[in-house]
Amino acid sequence: MRVRGVLHHQLMPPHLDRMIYVDDSGHPQSGLAVYGWIEFRSDQWRSVLRAWLDTRKALWREFGVPVTRELHTTEYVNGRGRISKNIPQRHIHDGREYWKDFGREVAHDCLETLRCTEGLIVGSVYRRGKPNELARTKMELYADLVARFETELADSDSLGLIFMDGDGSDSSYRSTHRGLALAQRRVIEDAIHLDSSGSQLVQMADLVAWSATAMIDQHPKNEFAAQWYRDYLAERDPRRAPWEL
Repeated sequence: MRVRGVLHHQLMPPHLDRMIYVDDSGHPQSGLAVYGWIEFRSDQWRSVLRAWLDTRKALWREFGVPVTRELHTTEYVNGRGRISKNIPQRHIHDGREYWKDFGREVAHDCLETLRCTEGLIVGSVYRRGKPNELARTKMELYADLVARFETELADSDSLGLIFMDGDGSDSSYRSTHRGLALAQRRVIEDAIHLDSSGSQLVQMADLVAWSATAMIDQHPKNEFAAQWYRDYLAERDPRRAPWEL
């Protein structure tokens, strides 16, 4: 349809098409920086959150894991987080509670939810730097990730929001966004920081970031999770694997 000689779609303002929840991970000792994220269209926010909350409620019913309890991957899959007072009998042997086995069962349930949630997209990027320059590596990787999002949003003539774990005290993230030309910016505002303990969606991103790290930085302690990304997340990732950016 033409309106006074101008294509109608050209008159339509950009839509908010991407809600992006990002968390960081990596291996400081080797200088590895990783960002993982989940994303979806703004009109899918309810359905994505509902799918995750349904899993959280199932974890409460079966294992006694409170819905409000933060699932911080590095803690519960390594048996450090006591996320339940009702560990299943199958994870108790000779009176000893095997928290690692229990945590990994919980992780499998959560990963399966990510794999099956309609409309959900995941992604991850990584970069290796010098261990004593990890902060710099992280900021440069984040800047390149935001530039990638900006290019994709410009190509689709749309807008996005980025949410991140944290309190926003690190001004480097803010500077990354404000260093872009305002007239061309597609990510609305700076990254919006959320406390992961109160954000189910950031906890989902944490699981993606941690799984990406386990795949990239394979060593005996993380061998059990080396294929999690391939087995559960690859089909939700347009690139099928963590991307070295």
